[in-house]
Amino acid sequence: MNTLLVLLGPTGVGKTALSIEIAQRLDSPIISADSRQLYKDMVIGTAAPDAVQLAQVRHYFVGTLALTDYYSASQYEEEVLALLHDLFQKHHTVLLTGGSMMYIDAVCKGIDEMPTVTPEIRNAVWEQYKKEGLQTFLNELKEKDPVHYDEVDHSNYKRVIHAVEMCRMTGQPYSSFRTRQIKQRPFQIIKIGLTRPREELYARINRRVDQMMESGWLDETRKLYPFRQFNALNTVGYKELFLYLDGVWPLDTAVEKIKRNTRIYARKQMTWFKRDKDIQWFHPDDKEIFTYSEPQE
Repeated sequence: MNTLLVLLGPTGVGKTALSIEIAQRLDSPIISADSRQLYKDMVIGTAAPDAVQLAQVRHYFVGTLALTDYYSASQYEEEVLALLHDLFQKHHTVLLTGGSMMYIDAVCKGIDEMPTVTPEIRNAVWEQYKKEGLQTFLNELKEKDPVHYDEVDHSNYKRVIHAVEMCRMTGQPYSSFRTRQIKQRPFQIIKIGLTRPREELYARINRRVDQMMESGWLDETRKLYPFRQFNALNTVGYKELFLYLDGVWPLDTAVEKIKRNTRIYARKQMTWFKRDKDIQWFHPDDKEIFTYSEPQE
């Protein structure tokens, strides 16, 4: 049977380097499950695979979108499934790797059908947001859907507001619409999770942020500043550097905020992943990982 091998884990854990090694062993391309590496101008700030890594293994869904392009997890599900149909003609096993939880779930479990928010509710919510700001909606989400409140990026106002819209329209928690029956796939799925002790992971995150700054992240952010209103740039790292460019923070403060917020995001990722009992967890240095990389009959 064809196999989709999913290599996942929190940001900074070491997925990229290991994915190259596994893909080469399997003679497989890599499908990226990173919702920000999709954008071609966000290279340094998303720790996207570099030119050498891209040359070593064929990558899909890396650097394919413009900042102004709209993209969603449902589009990703549809496009990855179509791609897998083609790739499985040549490969018994295909590797998908990343840390975007909703994108991974979209491929492995499917996107739930969501009710359409009425224009009346949407207009009312956005008018309220303009007047009262995001905190009002975070408070409401915490009360009406504490499960999603713990998962969602609190600085991603679009996701927070959409969740509140759904709560108001249906009278049910937004998270209740994401627990439907898992869609069946015509291939088996093996999930490998990478994990490190917390202090080890945090040290890697801090070190990687410093390396990204040394590699020209600030210059990359300056070039992207005119596009800061687009959702693609509403992400940890760019937001803090935009505040430096605005004169709100000195640079050292912005960098420390990036490290702190990246560590917080890593914790959210692990909270999400730990609920999935199908994931086999390994330290990236544990070579037993490769015993799970062969397709099963």
